[in-house]
Amino acid sequence: MSDRQARTTSSSLIHRTEVLVILPALMLTAFWIGGERLLLIAALGLPLLTGMARLLWPVDPQADPGAELGQGGQTLLPQVEALLDNILRSSAETGRTTACLVLRLDEIDKLVSRRGIALVTEVLERAAERALLALREGDRLALVPDGGFAIALRAERSISLESMIRLAARLQATLATAFTIEAEVHHVTFSIGFCPGLRSPRATGLAILTAAGQAADEAVMSGPGAIRAYTPDVANRQIARSALREDLELALDEGQIRPHFQPQISTDTGAISGMEALARWHHPLRGLVPPGDFLPAIEAAGLSERLGEVIMFQALSALSAFDRAGLKVPMVAVNFSTAELRNPRLAEKLQWDLDRFDLAPQRLSVEILETVVAETDNDIVVRNIAALAEMGCGIDLDDFGTGNASIGSIRRFAVRRIKIDRSFVTHVDSDRDQQKMIEALVSLADRLGLETLAEGVENPAEHAILAQLGCKHVQGFGIARPMPQDEMRAWVLVYMAKAPAVPQLARRAGKRVAGEDR
Repeated sequence: MSDRQARTTSSSLIHRTEVLVILPALMLTAFWIGGERLLLIAALGLPLLTGMARLLWPVDPQADPGAELGQGGQTLLPQVEALLDNILRSSAETGRTTACLVLRLDEIDKLVSRRGIALVTEVLERAAERALLALREGDRLALVPDGGFAIALRAERSISLESMIRLAARLQATLATAFTIEAEVHHVTFSIGFCPGLRSPRATGLAILTAAGQAADEAVMSGPGAIRAYTPDVANRQIARSALREDLELALDEGQIRPHFQPQISTDTGAISGMEALARWHHPLRGLVPPGDFLPAIEAAGLSERLGEVIMFQALSALSAFDRAGLKVPMVAVNFSTAELRNPRLAEKLQWDLDRFDLAPQRLSVEILETVVAETDNDIVVRNIAALAEMGCGIDLDDFGTGNASIGSIRRFAVRRIKIDRSFVTHVDSDRDQQKMIEALVSLADRLGLETLAEGVENPAEHAILAQLGCKHVQGFGIARPMPQDEMRAWVLVYMAKAPAVPQLARRAGKRVAGEDR
């Protein structure tokens, strides 16, 4: 055995955590042979010897890239990268190649917000242990910091695209069984990206690992449970998304993204009861970009909180400006993302914003998606919503009827008003089934002491029938489209001058709906 081989073997043995298991036996043997004196020497000498050995012979990932340095048979990421690097760099001489897979936990942000990081970490570790059972001897697996794990395949003569797809599907099947943690059952899915050695942009471990990660990112966006192979197009799309993020950051900094305001009208008095602030992107070249074209990119880029800050500042600024102009707009509603609701200092931040514009908390309505209320168990989110309600801010439950919010969760979050989704409003003037649904939602709200607002009102007939059915507030294109602040100011002046009348239809109490069979 050469000196280098001896040192590699010694280093491997010293660094393996399994050696710790025999230390008690060594100490006991020392005591039997030499009594307390030898026991003391062994107790002091072995740690010193181990420490010196670690300094003299550190782990060499090139010599032993598969050294098991993690838990449950997992390796550390540098060792996975080193294994890939060794195989790819020597491929021309050996005729062997490898491949890399990256598995990412789907909807990890939602799982973290609902269950906490500790449980997600436990799920990932359990999943990694289970995935190891689907691998062969010589394959290596390592957890990666962004919510998943990477797998390096052992050197092979040939690795086909079909075999990689079969392996990815086998891994997904292995991970499909629910995980039971602390007596709770958790169903999760993983999206998988992979890169065969021959498709790697360069013959290095880092290049193939990065390529598989890019394919995994693409799979996550197509998921849940998607499988994607690396292609140069994947990298190009990543570059495009990165460029879009830079464009969005610039747009937020330069004020290209700003709110348009849509009026909300009381069906009791016909007066303006508020306005909703809706983000719009005024692109210098593309013009007005629809929200569906950039809001998902905002979320994917992690810019939701930054967008919320911009919209909140401009919404409160507009409300304050209307007050100074003598315009009667009682409140402004602003949509809050889950990312914003997870900010531990949200209530304090909003109070500071309101104080800056000298506005009472009652002038701000916080719009929260029904899915957030239905699904969140995050203590910070729950505490923030409770704190905002206690401050006096209104809590509006957006898109009501499309999620699974229970009556208990509505009470738990101190909801003040439910916004009836436009899917229930469309054709309500002529569709009796739609009328029955609105009646049921309004009746539920009445019994819970909540107000109602119908979204997506397209014409005067829908407005009138909603008033008759007892819905307290309406908004939609039939009243006014979302508009910039200066146009909203002009619209309010015209609307106030007209002094609109309440729709001339009897309220629903004791009356039949127009068109109902007698």
